[in-house]
Amino acid sequence: MKDFVDKAVKERISFFAKKFSEAKTEIGKIVIGQEETVDFILEALIANGHVLLEGVPGIGKTLLVRTLSAIIGCTYSRIQFTPDLLPTDIVGVTTYEEGKGFFTVKGPVFANFVLGDEINRSPPKVQSALLEAMQERQVTIGKETFALPFPFFVMATQNPVENLGTYQLPEAQLDRFLFKLVVSYPSVNDEKIVLEKNISLQKFEKFNTRAVLSDNDIIEVQELVKEIYVDEKIKSYIVRLIDATRHPQTYGLDLCAKYINFGASPRGSIGLFIASKAHALVKGKTYVTHKDVRDVAVPILRHRILLNFEGQAEGVTTEQLVDEILKKVPLI
Repeated sequence: MKDFVDKAVKERISFFAKKFSEAKTEIGKIVIGQEETVDFILEALIANGHVLLEGVPGIGKTLLVRTLSAIIGCTYSRIQFTPDLLPTDIVGVTTYEEGKGFFTVKGPVFANFVLGDEINRSPPKVQSALLEAMQERQVTIGKETFALPFPFFVMATQNPVENLGTYQLPEAQLDRFLFKLVVSYPSVNDEKIVLEKNISLQKFEKFNTRAVLSDNDIIEVQELVKEIYVDEKIKSYIVRLIDATRHPQTYGLDLCAKYINFGASPRGSIGLFIASKAHALVKGKTYVTHKDVRDVAVPILRHRILLNFEGQAEGVTTEQLVDEILKKVPLI
């Protein structure tokens, strides 16, 4: 296919594709397996998006974001969500001290990489403290608004097993995550390696990871990804995929028509558009293909399709519905 970007942009795309390949190698020194999850997290970072990670405890979710911050040389902050957490514990607070007057104490959200651990353990009013930060890259404390550092990346985790003491994430919160990734158990071979290489036995620093990217590199690549070419036919395909979640009857989608309560919002189509560009860039391509769109469709849409009561009662998954959409919505 013909290149639709100039030579300088093409060279930068090739440069960053190699850099992100190096980043995966460095992450692989500590995080064993989970290659697809690592790929999607890097793509979310390139696309200037955020990630919701779902998986049982102990499979390396926290370790993954800590490693990511180390290889990019950025600041890292961890917020443990608990039932008694307050919004001010996340964003900060305006306080008063005699002799000093009123001043602002910034919260842990002021970091490049923020891990919201077990985000569903706090009530919705606490979860919503992240909404402004994730969408606007700023937070309001008292009467003042503060810009967050760039790059700014939120990775939240939730445990799908426990229901006691947990709260469902509001739809407005879910929609602000570019990807929802489901992390599975490691393979038998990977788990053998984990027995020797884990931070319970070794300190994090002993893995000798090196920073292969800088914060300025991430800011540059987030601008560069906008230069990836998307043909009008691909744009039409993206819009049709999203429209199929809202009007499944039009596309002959039997399962979707029966079980979908609400389809994806326009943020879903924007997410597919930018995520497919990031997917192409990581591969060193200057343009998006149908396959790039299809590759990112499940993590983009699985949390943006809302099931009706019948679908929930019958145990239907949104992944099944996305699969039907990808099979039946025509490419052209």
